Amino acid sequence: MPALLDVSKPHSARVYDYYLGGKDNYEIDRATGERAAKSWPAVRTAVRENRAFLGRAVRFLVQEAGIRQFLDIGTGLPSGNNVHQIAQSLEPTSRVVYVDNDPIVLVHANALLTSRPEGKTSYIDADLRDPRGILDDPAVSGTLDFDEPIALMLVAILHFLTDDDDPRHIVSTLLEALPAGSYFTASHVTPEHDPDGVRGLESTYRAGGIPAQARDSATFTELAFAGLDVVDPGVTLVSEWRPDPGHSRPPAGQVNWYGGVARI
Repeated sequence: MPALLDVSKPHSARVYDYYLGGKDNYEIDRATGERAAKSWPAVRTAVRENRAFLGRAVRFLVQEAGIRQFLDIGTGLPSGNNVHQIAQSLEPTSRVVYVDNDPIVLVHANALLTSRPEGKTSYIDADLRDPRGILDDPAVSGTLDFDEPIALMLVAILHFLTDDDDPRHIVSTLLEALPAGSYFTASHVTPEHDPDGVRGLESTYRAGGIPAQARDSATFTELAFAGLDVVDPGVTLVSEWRPDPGHSRPPAGQVNWYGGVARI
């Protein structure tokens, strides 16, 4: 068992893995996930839609925006279609730095997030609440070239920052470090379409020691994308962001998750 791994407390990455049908989670994570799902029964649908949004965003960034470098913070446990797998399948020279702060994620990331030989992947154990520490990590500067555009990915992580964490400062610190022509992708849970269900999930996470704060789409847009050039179709439900042809999209009350991509 990795050092510092506390299986008596749930972790957001492991609960997310449970919702995706993964096996790298513990009883406390499954129990927390089930309690939250009683309040918001569609949470698994929402998680799958968010994961699909991540994939479509990466494809857009590589194929249409010409991005070859990614800084993915809040990576979570490796599953299918990770950022580097999608990016390198389209452009083998793509380079990715993954960031998370759970020991079990570190173990699995080091084992599974392996690059194609033409590109490069790195993983660092760090906390989004210390953006300067992330940017100053040698693995980041050793993998990414800050003279060339970089895609910052904050997918399904900002709702784990409360207002007390000063998320605007965190986001601005990261964005200010990126060169012109970079892109920013983010997604966030909203209470707008199922307030009782989402607030119940939020309360369950907090009771388990996981900070959580759902925000409406206007607040999320201001937090993440103020002053940026948001690409079409704007900040929208993740299921509605450039959906694949023929994809059956669930109703808003089952998704409750907004996302967007912007050019810096």
